[in-house]
Amino acid sequence: QVQLVESWGGLVQAGGSLRLSCAASGGILDNVMGWYRQAPGKQRELVAIITSGLSTNYAESVKGRFTISRSNAKNTVYLQMNSLRSEDTAVYYCYDNRFGHTYWGQGTQVIVSS
Repeated sequence: QVQLVESWGGLVQAGGSLRLSCAASGGILDNVMGWYRQAPGKQRELVAIITSGLSTNYAESVKGRFTISRSNAKNTVYLQMNSLRSEDTAVYYCYDNRFGHTYWGQGTQVIVSS
């Protein structure tokens, strides 16, 4: 069983920055890690993902503002969020997919005040 432990989100003003991290148990093998988010009244949506080979994919809404990275040595994935907007307010969930199994973190709240 893989466990994902996320860092705290927080409250930030529009235009500000925030960095999320997520540590995975069980080591990092040939997996895909990333972040999804869910705003109130909306479906969960992809934010960014990164493969073990460091290929990345971003939602159009965050391209140029968010950067995903990972440290295989630390079993950790990061999401650097810059130029935050009020519409980035959501619960952010860490994601790990390996061998056809998907695992989710507990979610961390990010609130961007305008």
